[in-house]
Amino acid sequence: MSLLAATDLHGGYEGADILKGASLRMEGGEIVVIVGPNGAGKSTLMKAIFGLLRIRQGQILYKGEDITHAKPEQMVRRGVAYVPQERNVFPSLTVQENLEMGAFLLDEDLRPRLEMVYALFPKLRDRHRQPAGLMSGGERQMVAMGRALMMEPQLLMLDEPTAGLSPRLIDDTFDRIQEIQALGIGVLMVEQNAKQALSIAHRGYVLATGANRYEDTGPNLLANREVAELFLGG
Repeated sequence: MSLLAATDLHGGYEGADILKGASLRMEGGEIVVIVGPNGAGKSTLMKAIFGLLRIRQGQILYKGEDITHAKPEQMVRRGVAYVPQERNVFPSLTVQENLEMGAFLLDEDLRPRLEMVYALFPKLRDRHRQPAGLMSGGERQMVAMGRALMMEPQLLMLDEPTAGLSPRLIDDTFDRIQEIQALGIGVLMVEQNAKQALSIAHRGYVLATGANRYEDTGPNLLANREVAELFLGG
């Protein structure tokens, strides 16, 4: 049984379908990457899976359970965390307060979960009293990912986690993603740095005009000459 399986999804905004038959599947503990040109429906697919927009046709299964019309709060309770590309921190709250907001559903001592996040992102421990709004883009991304991990999800969904980051911070972000996957957490991400993302992916999907164009392992997609020429810059 797959961790996640989305089949023939159609849906979008205000009656206009952005997704036109998109599908994907992933097993537990995998890194799966969605790439494609602007407007292909990559972020829309992520939002559809997390319950942020209406699915008109198709089905989404999470651990074999139909979640096609589940709401975001239900997804969180099922062990799914989502980090959007923008507005992904509370700027007026400190780093630690942001992290604690990620576990607002829990009534327990959060220190073990905070320690887990600080072990992955040591810089956040040093800045735990700093307002998140005063941090750099890369640091805010760490906060957003750390907050998502506070519920100890089985699936972490990341929408463009390296957008706007310097090359050094991009490398660091991909290192952290691999460390998260090593904990047994599945990672599904949309990523503009397609070559680098596919190099760490167990499976990749290339979307075009809201539907699957290619599906294969990350290394095989990188080696596919047509994929490279059409979608990876040659």
